[in-house]
Amino acid sequence: MPNATSQRNSVERPARGGEPEINTSRPEPRRLRIAVIGLGTMGHAMADRLLSKDLPVNVWSRHPVSTMSFVELGATAYADSSEAVANADVVVTMLPTLDAIREVMLDARTLDAMGPNSTWAQMATIGVSATEQLAREAKVRRPDVIFVDAPVSGSREPAESGQLLILASGAEQSRELLNPVFEALGKRTMWLGPVGAGSAMKLVLNTWLAFQTEGAAESAALADSLGVAPARLREALSDSPLASSYALAKLQRMLEGDCHADFALDWALKDLDLVASDTDASTTPVAGAIATRWRYLVGRGSSGLDVSAARRGLGSTSRSGKTLAHQ
Repeated sequence: MPNATSQRNSVERPARGGEPEINTSRPEPRRLRIAVIGLGTMGHAMADRLLSKDLPVNVWSRHPVSTMSFVELGATAYADSSEAVANADVVVTMLPTLDAIREVMLDARTLDAMGPNSTWAQMATIGVSATEQLAREAKVRRPDVIFVDAPVSGSREPAESGQLLILASGAEQSRELLNPVFEALGKRTMWLGPVGAGSAMKLVLNTWLAFQTEGAAESAALADSLGVAPARLREALSDSPLASSYALAKLQRMLEGDCHADFALDWALKDLDLVASDTDASTTPVAGAIATRWRYLVGRGSSGLDVSAARRGLGSTSRSGKTLAHQ
């Protein structure tokens, strides 16, 4: 235990000439400590990024083996989620569903173990109504803990390189505390208003993403059917305002048959289901149709694959008469 004298801001020491010497050095301020709860694809990438920025990190996972690599990087791993959050200033949850979050943070009393005046940054995508309900429950149980709704736009690679867009909403007094965390993880943070506003924007953006993904898949299938060579399709879309960098990247993966997961089709489907639960079906009929088709793919072998697997199931017959089935 440090000697109490060493913690003083000013200590008198005898100087060589017999006169007292005043030491005006101050103890270093306590460093912000972050607990990352959930080490799936995104949680893993985010924890890794925080450690690369020399931030103290605690980690916990429902699958303890996934914490081992972080210990080697300097993180502190815990077998109990309550212990992982006890000394943390900011707790980041990146669990896959509302049920998983409730099980860990509420049922297992992890929220109860958080320190006074700490901040819970809920960064998983669980929808608007679920986020608002979770915030209400957290306020009743721990009114001293600040709840921030902060889902992210971006997948594994942007998370690893600190290029996420963070869609934050909630109490303004948490911004200064969260700045080092969000600056490490993202290229930009948008503060959008009260809790739920961040989740609303996330669902809008992921619906846009679904349209681009399905558009790339069906355009690739149409090109096959009409005998348009992949190279010529890429050339036509290169530097074109018709195609975003995201759509072009997914199109390339579809043309190559690369379905290694960056953003899994299952999770994209989950987000479309959240859209359906948070709004009327008449608002997003095309999103609903995409969800129906993607559910079919997930149930028939595409679970765990990247959203580029949306190209599957769009078999066609080319103008030369060759049957093309991307399954």
